[in-house]
Amino acid sequence: MSEQLINYFANIHPIKAAFLAGLFTWCMTAIGAGLVFFFKSSNRKILDASLGFTGGVMIAASFWSLLSPAIAYVELQNELGINQMPSWFAPAVGFLLGALTLFALDKIIPHLHIFGKLEEAEGMKTNWRKTILLVLAIALHNIPEGLAVGVAFGALANPELLGMNGHNVFTIGSAVALAIGIGIQNFPEGFAVSMPLRRQGVGRFKSWQWGQLSAIVEPIFAVIGAAIVLSVLPILPYALAFAAGAMIFIVVEEVIPESQRGGNTDIATIGLIAGFIVMMVLDVALG
Repeated sequence: MSEQLINYFANIHPIKAAFLAGLFTWCMTAIGAGLVFFFKSSNRKILDASLGFTGGVMIAASFWSLLSPAIAYVELQNELGINQMPSWFAPAVGFLLGALTLFALDKIIPHLHIFGKLEEAEGMKTNWRKTILLVLAIALHNIPEGLAVGVAFGALANPELLGMNGHNVFTIGSAVALAIGIGIQNFPEGFAVSMPLRRQGVGRFKSWQWGQLSAIVEPIFAVIGAAIVLSVLPILPYALAFAAGAMIFIVVEEVIPESQRGGNTDIATIGLIAGFIVMMVLDVALG
């Protein structure tokens, strides 16, 4: 099954592949949010473990699927004489820019953490309802996930265009692994949005609608990420590291603190470790 999937993505345009991968991650969020139709309440320990798992996947993806290929790409360019920049320069700059960009968005976009009170909303002050603020919080950290998927698929076309003689530090398998990993962690994420809304008295269908809506940004930014990389070839290592920096910022600023907030610190930490292992295994096995 994995070989068929990889072969399919190998034979379509990178932007189309990025869009389909983004749709997959969105669908996984919608399926997770759909659990609100079957459960009246959720266990806080399960939600904290799920948030920890999300953080683990994002941390592992940042290194295995983004930073490591970015460094390897620059090193390969140096070996082939295409440029002679230090192998750390582009990944470091891209990583910093990604973190700073999400820092700015975090300060600007009004949002509320899943278990936060309305008065704890962050970003610009607004009179928006708690429902919208909750969805925006999840959408905020789905942006770098979508970019990561798009950049990973967009990277597949570049070595050939740059005339690197068949050398390719990126593979279809690693891009597919990244999309699968993001999709897996989106499943509990959708549930983590829809269930609190349901507890607030929002109807099941409305709770599902808002829960899945939080991931609509992923296919959009997946296409944007792939298109940017394909259009501006030299930006590739910066783009990979940018997505990694954005994801790490979200993990440290939003995901981990939220997973530890309910007092289930050990469970959340185990979830993070499990998420890291799952993403690492996916990348190594498929990449």
